[in-house]
Amino acid sequence: MNDDRRELLRWIASGALGAAGVSGYVGAALAKGDLGTMQGVNRLEGTVTVGGQSARVGTPVSLGDRVTTGPNSNAVIVIRDDAFLLRPQTSLEVKGRDGILSDLLISSGKVLSVFSKKPVAIKAANASIGIRGTGAYIEVDPGSVYFCLCYGEALVEGPGTTESKLVKTTHHEQPLLMRDEAGILRIEPGPFRNHTDAELIMLEALVGREPPFKKDGNYPLGKY
Repeated sequence: MNDDRRELLRWIASGALGAAGVSGYVGAALAKGDLGTMQGVNRLEGTVTVGGQSARVGTPVSLGDRVTTGPNSNAVIVIRDDAFLLRPQTSLEVKGRDGILSDLLISSGKVLSVFSKKPVAIKAANASIGIRGTGAYIEVDPGSVYFCLCYGEALVEGPGTTESKLVKTTHHEQPLLMRDEAGILRIEPGPFRNHTDAELIMLEALVGREPPFKKDGNYPLGKY
């Protein structure tokens, strides 16, 4: 068992990750030592479709595919150097060319993502988010989008905004809540919610990286 897995198990056992903690299947994967890198559907719980077809662990995910999770379902997917944790009732479409992901369309649900250092354009409802080499968590609800730039840099814009909002963070410092008000995107500070440092460490480990807050020793915060 490597040091990262041992440390995550210690957090889980101690309750340091809070009431939500790490989802059950991630915790089980850590306990079994089952965090090997697998492209496509790396883990799943419940029902998941890729391109409209029922998926299982090992199902490839290609650029142009839509990945959808059912009720009470979760999935971890890996596309080259990018990794995603999809929570229940999430619909995510990945686009790009030459094997490189460049666009992400989140129609509904909740997604935690980690990206390699390249530009990626995220579309979530009427919000447009440009990122490069970040970790990010997004929830799409009717009339609003929640966005936490866990670390990195992002440019946020949408209909009616007078100027783009540049966000820079190292450890979840500026969560945003974006609301559609009569066709105008209102961007306001939001709370931290519904994702953990352990999940980010897990996703980054699947693509051979560490989040920057781990290198700095700045984790986990109690509320996570």
